[in-house]
Amino acid sequence: MNIQQLYEFCQAKKGVTEHFPFDEDTLVFKVGGKMFCLTSLKEWENGTPSLNLKCDPEKALELRAEYEAINPGYHMSKVHWNTVDFNKDVSDKMMCGLLNDSYELVFKSLTKKLQTEVLNA
Repeated sequence: MNIQQLYEFCQAKKGVTEHFPFDEDTLVFKVGGKMFCLTSLKEWENGTPSLNLKCDPEKALELRAEYEAINPGYHMSKVHWNTVDFNKDVSDKMMCGLLNDSYELVFKSLTKKLQTEVLNA
């Protein structure tokens, strides 16, 4: 997966918007105004890309124990976020699954009203 494929994958989801709320480097994808994916553009340029993804706390611990590429979220809540490195032991297919899980977790946390607005947008 490259940065363009990541961008297209995230943008294909209902209600997704992109932002740079922290600086000009950190690309953030949100649904319903809440973050589900963050990545550093500089790290993509340097060949060391990673994603910060929201994750169920119990599943996060299991994934960290099983995969070298999955670690507690960098600059994020270590309970609810993982940093997932590309080019290690996580396949693109699995990365897409983790992205989907993060999106769904955030979407389900939205109010019913916001969920309806996202689905009807």
